[in-house]
Amino acid sequence: MQVNEKEIFNILTGKISTTINRALLRAFSKEDLNITTEQWSVMSCLWHEDKITQQQLCDLTRKDKPSMTRLLDNLERNKLVVRVAHSSDRRVNLIHLTQEGANLQEKVTHTVKAVLDKALKGISEDEISSSRNVLTKIIQNLDS
Repeated sequence: MQVNEKEIFNILTGKISTTINRALLRAFSKEDLNITTEQWSVMSCLWHEDKITQQQLCDLTRKDKPSMTRLLDNLERNKLVVRVAHSSDRRVNLIHLTQEGANLQEKVTHTVKAVLDKALKGISEDEISSSRNVLTKIIQNLDS
């Protein structure tokens, strides 16, 4: 398959990701949610499964350890999470949601859904499924 330079540039620059991130940041700001899209990706994992390790968060979000440490430092500073030493391995921290962090879930999730509904307007389920399959294959090809 022949891919032209413009398509390669769009893929490499993450044009879609950047556009969605900007829309999410605008929506978070409009709703007075003091959270970034990177922080949201971490919080979303914790809303799904609280009390997991920093390494598990790195794996789930595909972020490196230094980036995750910085994100968790900021989330902890904002009182959304706390690090608690693992009971059987003091070298491992479990990341816990605070009540404040848990309370954000509904409002943030609603805001994200509104942005994604707008982004996907006029796109059929088949088109979304096909796109998801292609993007998953690209990730798998590059991970292998």
